[in-house]
Amino acid sequence: MEKEIKEKMFKKALEAQKNAYVPYSNFPLGAAVLMKDGSIYTGVNIENASFGLTNCAERSAIFTAVSQGKRNIEALLIVSSTKNPVTPCGPCRQVINEFADGKIEVVMMTEEGKELTMTSTELLPGAFNDSAMEKNNGL
Repeated sequence: MEKEIKEKMFKKALEAQKNAYVPYSNFPLGAAVLMKDGSIYTGVNIENASFGLTNCAERSAIFTAVSQGKRNIEALLIVSSTKNPVTPCGPCRQVINEFADGKIEVVMMTEEGKELTMTSTELLPGAFNDSAMEKNNGL
């Protein structure tokens, strides 16, 4: 990913992080997703007293992009207020895979700029996808 794009995504995710709704965990995350057309969407984690209804920053950003008609992720960046970068949870990895047209770059950063970069396939090897649902009509 180009340095300028990464810096732009970092700033947008950092700004979005301020809007995280985290009264239970006090663990704010911000995310910025770059779509193939160059548009960038942000998201934050949004908690709920019924913890199962909590939504992660990555999924919030992706769902916002999808709700605007965007379907193909180019890259994703996550910002955390932790000492070390935070990786996406399992459900987020599956959602990333759903809208990643092949292998994409996932950048995980701290507010101070510490960085870990992995591909979506490194984060979720052997991911379940649409080809797994192909039926064998010949038998």
